[in-house]
Amino acid sequence: MDQLVRALLLFLLAQLPASFHCKDALSEDDGGWGLDSSIEDEGECNIEIRDVNSITHTEFIEEYAYAKPVILRGLTDNTKFRFLCSKSNLLREYGVRTVRLSTANTHSYRKVDVQFEEFVKFLLTPQPEDTLGSDTLYFFGDNNFTEWHSLFEEYNAPPFSLPLMHPAYSFGIAGPGTGVPFHWHGPGYSEVIYGRKRWFLYPPDEAPEFHPNHTTLSWVSLSYPNLELHQRPLECTIRPGEVLYFPDRWWHATLNLDTSVFISTFLGTEQDSLFRGPTQRSLTQFEQNEEVKPSVH
Repeated sequence: MDQLVRALLLFLLAQLPASFHCKDALSEDDGGWGLDSSIEDEGECNIEIRDVNSITHTEFIEEYAYAKPVILRGLTDNTKFRFLCSKSNLLREYGVRTVRLSTANTHSYRKVDVQFEEFVKFLLTPQPEDTLGSDTLYFFGDNNFTEWHSLFEEYNAPPFSLPLMHPAYSFGIAGPGTGVPFHWHGPGYSEVIYGRKRWFLYPPDEAPEFHPNHTTLSWVSLSYPNLELHQRPLECTIRPGEVLYFPDRWWHATLNLDTSVFISTFLGTEQDSLFRGPTQRSLTQFEQNEEVKPSVH
């Protein structure tokens, strides 16, 4: 009888709208990273979205690879990787490991080494609008691939490759309101594992106006509303299960709307020294080698 009652209660709970679900259920959905300080405004989405069943590799190469960004849905199944990226699991596996943080400005030159547990407990916080990029520490790109190898082994990267190019991963975790200001580098993919990430992109020949040490949140609040219609970027907010592809040298900036866990797959050639040996390297190193060029106004 008890089992029957329990089954009935579970059935009734499943029928409730998401807003009525208990806090524990929500924490499972967000991997334990929390949504308390989320930014609500996702903006518009004017980037094409293609389902994996509606596009072939050949169509991807011909229509998007060298021409424009696209959001791809259902490319891979990263259910296991998502489970491994839960807050409790990452703290258990990597809490005492040292991670390298970079300043969240266009150049990301300053580096700070801290224990992963210290970063999660004390530095993974919402970012105020008036914080400078040089005062914000961001965990993305400078991963120790010897220590994190077992995690990355479980990631299923986007299958649409580019001729003569090879993948390299950059893994990150960031609080709401954080992000990287406009910059450019080679082509790649970005996938959100938990949370939401808002993207802004401009073609290579349309450099946006921005200050390299002002955050994306500041740009969205102060500059974005004043843009003329023809000055507006391509933009969209991606969620778990969606992968954004950006072509070579496209300007882009990001804004994390929640505490977000994400991974990017950057594409480069064998001639690029950063791709010799292990097929992973950091975004910040690549930006410096590519001479990222901010447009300061």
